[in-house]
This record gives sequence, structure tokens and C-alpha cells, in this order.
Amino acid sequence: MIPDIRIEDFTYELPEERIAKYPLERRDSSKLLIYKDGVCKEKVFRDLPQELPSDTIMVFNDTKVVPARLFFKRDTGAHIEVFCLKPHEPAEYGTVFNSTETCVWHCVVGNVKRWKGDILSYDCPEDSALKAVSLKAELVERQDETALVRFRWQTGIPFSSVLEMCGRVPIPPYLNRETEAIDLERYQTLYAHIRGSVAAPTAGLHFTEDVLDAIRDKGIDTENVCLHVGAGTFLPVKSSSISGHTMHCEPFVVSKALLKDIVESHKKIIAVGTTSVRTLESLYYVGVSCIEQGEPQDVSQWCPYERDYGYSLEESLQAIINYLENNNLDEVSVSTRIIIVPGFRFRVVDMLITNFHQPQSTLLLLISAFVDGDWKTIYNFALENEFRFLSYGDSSLLYRR
Repeated sequence: MIPDIRIEDFTYELPEERIAKYPLERRDSSKLLIYKDGVCKEKVFRDLPQELPSDTIMVFNDTKVVPARLFFKRDTGAHIEVFCLKPHEPAEYGTVFNSTETCVWHCVVGNVKRWKGDILSYDCPEDSALKAVSLKAELVERQDETALVRFRWQTGIPFSSVLEMCGRVPIPPYLNRETEAIDLERYQTLYAHIRGSVAAPTAGLHFTEDVLDAIRDKGIDTENVCLHVGAGTFLPVKSSSISGHTMHCEPFVVSKALLKDIVESHKKIIAVGTTSVRTLESLYYVGVSCIEQGEPQDVSQWCPYERDYGYSLEESLQAIINYLENNNLDEVSVSTRIIIVPGFRFRVVDMLITNFHQPQSTLLLLISAFVDGDWKTIYNFALENEFRFLSYGDSSLLYRR
């Protein structure tokens, strides 16, 4: 049954001054709220390793933020911003970034009404190298809230290099400022590896090499998944009930090795960030599709609530492993729209490292589901103890209730 949850029940007063507009000088100097058995305490993030149980698996999202904001100019002088969301032609991230002449993306276009279908030129008045690239944008098709845009360029460089040269990092809109030099480094995790996100998995921004080394020295297994974070992560819930909200679709990849580790080790799982949670919890339903349909299927928004599934986690994950082995594959690659709200049954994740999220957001509902409705205890503690909020803010370690 689709949950009928009022979004107004998941709000709190977030003063503007509590939103962290910039990162701290050191990644691991942020505050760390630890929530366990209904009790909160305050630490510093560099203390995280000593707070974790050793016989666990910590899962990171190793997606990499791409500089996806591009600024063009019409012959009339009007400026048009084009924000790349996901590739369309070719549709695979690895392939599209290696394109050397042209590609098509789903984009959000600023001032789209002022774009009359003419071909736009990248706005680079003084830079000879950028002029040589001669980046152009052509409006292929207007869609509901997005548009298909074809990019063309010269010099034969891959599109990944075009974005590095021409694009800007798309920092969150609630920072209310333009991208600055510091964001190029700090709005990216140290372990970011696979290009594709237009928003950072911000729980990982606190990790330093020292913290990662200390985690491994403690005997904690560290593993990666990859979910490319879409701009939909910032979309507000506009409906009065969560049942009226449409979740965004995001692609993810999980290795056979991690699936086997979860099944065979029976260790507790620590997810770094809500994107890792959504990836890991989606795996159960991917496994169900392998059992019932013979192959992995994308995970729909409400499938966790539609019926009572009779399979164990081990049966479900083993079905994915069997599919991969029968098809000589090393990883499963699908997409998920899963929404995690109160009433969700967690099957994989036991602990969560995450930042503090916006009022009335799907991420706050995920937190509430994880701590069995006790989110106000956590957020009141953070507000009363001067924690910094949102993407560049402080962190928390939450034990599932």
C-alpha cells in the first residue's frame, strides 16, 4: 500500500545562518553527531573510526561530480544556461564522455523561452583555447521540465574534456551563490572516481586520507557502489502527501564482489550517504526481479510498499549473483526510483553516515524511516548545539532503530 504521509509533519525551522555556505578548512574537522538507542552525543568527524564497530562493511558512493553547467550566448546577446542532467545519445556515461564531435543530453535550460531554436555559441570572449573548441548547442526537443540539447565541438577532444574546460560545478541552489574556486576541490569526495553526478554525495565530503586509513586499520572492509546523483535530489516535495510526489530516476552499478561479500560475510553494513542507502536497499528488489522475471529490472518508486515479498535478503542477492555469473558479468547496472519513507523495511543497511537535510524533503523522510520516526531528537540536538546544515555542513552517524 502506498504510504499516505503528510509532508508538513516533516518540517523544522532552519535559520539561514545555519546553512553552511562554505566548507570548513579541514574536511574532518566538522562536527559529528552520533545517534544510538535514542541518545545523541557530539564528537568531531576525525573521531569517527573509533566510534565504529570493527566487524563491518563500509560502503561509499564513488560517483564523481561533473562540471555540468554551461553558459551560451545568442546572436542577440541573450545568455542561456544549459545544465546537463543525463546523457541521451549515446546514453551510456562512459561512452558519452568519450564522444569527440557531438552528443545529446537531457538538460535543464535557463531562459528556455528566449531560445528560439537558433544554434548557440559558448560564451568565451577572451579565451583562445575555448574559442578553438567552438562549442555549440542546438535545441533538439522541448520536454516537460527539460530539453534535449545537442552539443557539437571541434579539435577532437572528448566531451569530458569539453566539460572540464567549459563547465562549472553545479553547487546546490540553496547556497545562494555562484560557483567559486574552492568548490572545484571541496564539492567532490576524495574517492570520487566515476564521472556522472550533477550533485555530490555530500556525506563523503568529510572523509580525509587519515580517516580512511584509520577505518581500514581497524579492520573495517571498505567497498564502493556508484549511483550518479541527479538534480532531482534538490527538488522540493510540492504535494501535500508524499503519495503525490514523483521520485527522480538514477542509475547505479554494484559489483558482484560486493554482493558476495554481503551474502557470505553476514557483516553489519555502514552506508556513507543516502545515495548509498538507496543503492543498497534497491538491491533486494533487483534480486526479486531476477527471481521472478529472470533478469535485473529497474526499481520503481513504490515497489517496496506494493506487497509482502517472501524472499530473504540472501535469496534475493544470490539471484543477482547467479544472473551475473550465468552471463559472465562482473557488475549489475540498473536504475532506481526507490523512495524510502516511514514504513519502509530496511534489509541491508544497519548504520548511516549522513549530513543534515532540508525540511520537507524526501531525504528527511528517509532519515525518519531509518530511526523509526525519532528524527526530531536528532535535529533538535543539532540545532541546539550549533551544528552546520546541508551539503557543506556537519555530519552524523546514525544507528538504525
